[in-house]
Amino acid sequence: MTNPVIRPRRLRTSGALRRLASEIRVHPAELVLPIFVREGDEQRPISSMPGVVQHSIDSARRAVVQAAEAGIGGIMLFGVPSRRDATGTGATDPNGILNLATRALASEIGDALVVQTDLCLDEFTDHGHCGVLATDGHVDNDATLERYRDMALAQASAGSALLGLSGMMDGQVAAVRETLDANGFEDTAVLAYSAKYASAFYGPFREAVASTLVGDRRTYQLDPANRREGVREAQLDIDEGADIVMVKPAGSYLDVLAEVAAMSNIPVWAYQVSGEYAMIEAAAAQGWIDRRRAVEESVLSIRRAGADAVLTYWAVELATWLKEEQA
Repeated sequence: MTNPVIRPRRLRTSGALRRLASEIRVHPAELVLPIFVREGDEQRPISSMPGVVQHSIDSARRAVVQAAEAGIGGIMLFGVPSRRDATGTGATDPNGILNLATRALASEIGDALVVQTDLCLDEFTDHGHCGVLATDGHVDNDATLERYRDMALAQASAGSALLGLSGMMDGQVAAVRETLDANGFEDTAVLAYSAKYASAFYGPFREAVASTLVGDRRTYQLDPANRREGVREAQLDIDEGADIVMVKPAGSYLDVLAEVAAMSNIPVWAYQVSGEYAMIEAAAAQGWIDRRRAVEESVLSIRRAGADAVLTYWAVELATWLKEEQA
């Protein structure tokens, strides 16, 4: 019997050796927490996302303080308005919920973390699409870009440091960058949701923002079958001046994430979406999986695939665990 000469298991024999040999680590500063802020004085639980709520502005203030104390890198704000219309006028109203929340939270937290905002119309339109509809019912790309320009100014004026362009309109990065630069917001950064797929994993998010969408967004979000198209979209956004590009969802698109990370000369992020969160929470609630290990492994896999930062609803909890391990 021949004994192995090469024994990779040597580096797995103890926790100390495994830590020393780890190729990828997750740091709290690489985590971004999505936060939903609704109109009104009370927060509301989101049934399909246990532990996640629609915040009031006051409860969101407390949440961002907790997030800063946990050491995470940023928060991504989504507004949940009480009134909606065809063109999403609440998105550009200085007193609309998203802009009010941005001012409040940016003032509350200062530079302790990055206050980011979702730049998309779907939360504010009565039809639930990410843009303006033409008379025949399709999403009018170029008319939507004009609304995005106005949204960019409203959000930058409210204090957002990073605008998350999630609408998947052609030319959106160039339009927003041009508008920001022409109006004195050269330092406001742009995060392009470049490879955003028409995914089934957004289901719980629709509840979180009280979406009114009927139908789907397949005419502008990417076909889940297409890997090269996701890479192409990222390159286009880089060429248009994006500061960061993103792949969404994360877990089912790690191949796309890895390819985008390999070609990109700017930071690449990934969004661990509501359905990914809900599946782990549901399985853990049944006792079928170890919740903490599943959370940690899921985020680690996204980092391993090439993400420089991860948007995740576990951001604060995971950061707390990481700090405990380092103590």
